[in-house]
Amino acid sequence: MSKNSVVPNTFLYTFNYAEEEEHLCKLEVRSLFRANLHAFILESRMDVDPSRSPFIKGKIEVLFKGDTLEDLLKKVEAMSAWNSTYKVIGINYRDIDPLDKMGFEERKAIARQVGCLIPGVANLHHPEIVFAITKLKGKWYFGCYSENQGIWLIHQQKPHNYSTALNTRVARALVNIAVPELTGVKVIDPCCGIGTVLVEALSMGVNIAGSDYNPLVMKGIRNNLAHFDLSGPVFLRDIRDITEMYDVAIIDMPYNLCSVLSDKEKFEMLQCARRFAKKMVVVTTEDIDEILNEVGFEIVDRCEVKKGKFIRKLVVCC
Repeated sequence: MSKNSVVPNTFLYTFNYAEEEEHLCKLEVRSLFRANLHAFILESRMDVDPSRSPFIKGKIEVLFKGDTLEDLLKKVEAMSAWNSTYKVIGINYRDIDPLDKMGFEERKAIARQVGCLIPGVANLHHPEIVFAITKLKGKWYFGCYSENQGIWLIHQQKPHNYSTALNTRVARALVNIAVPELTGVKVIDPCCGIGTVLVEALSMGVNIAGSDYNPLVMKGIRNNLAHFDLSGPVFLRDIRDITEMYDVAIIDMPYNLCSVLSDKEKFEMLQCARRFAKKMVVVTTEDIDEILNEVGFEIVDRCEVKKGKFIRKLVVCC
């Protein structure tokens, strides 16, 4: 994409989530953007790839902002030429304020009006750049638009799965909650099971290692990674044998009938994590706050994820 001389310093993100995912989405937003999400749109100075999140629908890199549509049109008309083909779309976000909402025909008309002012070559079918215009709290915004590619949906087609494994949407959000900054962070999933979290993390470029004490899952993990052309270290070992230090640990606590843990075993697992990780995000179906506090973790954030009557608790600890 050939960039204009205007450099975006504001980004608008639109969100979409099911009712049972609301708290997970909001925890992810607090982690990624250090902000609270009160609606289905967020204005931020942080630049995040929308495909990182299972909940971000799209992102507008804001080039111009105007108090009125006429004000915005003047700014667009004064743009320097773009060397790439483009098209313009009008966007309404979910649950938009009725005063900000553009009807279907109005969106088309405004997009056409804006498109005619942009110095460059329009291409409605295969543009190199998509511009978007939207209205938020009475202000008009215009900028480059990028849409979520739904990478986690592709990861649902893993060759090997556990019926009790996290779904890919939750796993991807879990990684974002644990690792908001991707660079310079060393991560481990010490109970990686069939590798659901590993796949999501490696696809984002996270420096993550996986390990599990069950030799029967090793082949399945490696096949899952290879299926998506991903690679990363995976070790056959007990959590008690981990000696390296990590910045973050992501732990989905065993909970099914084949791997019921006693309180002593839970304590030992979390005590080990406290020894080798500065930060931990743990997924559990039980209340383990007392154990977390006992082994020396401080709970800094949390949420619940519901699926019918089944509830998972995500707990962020430092």
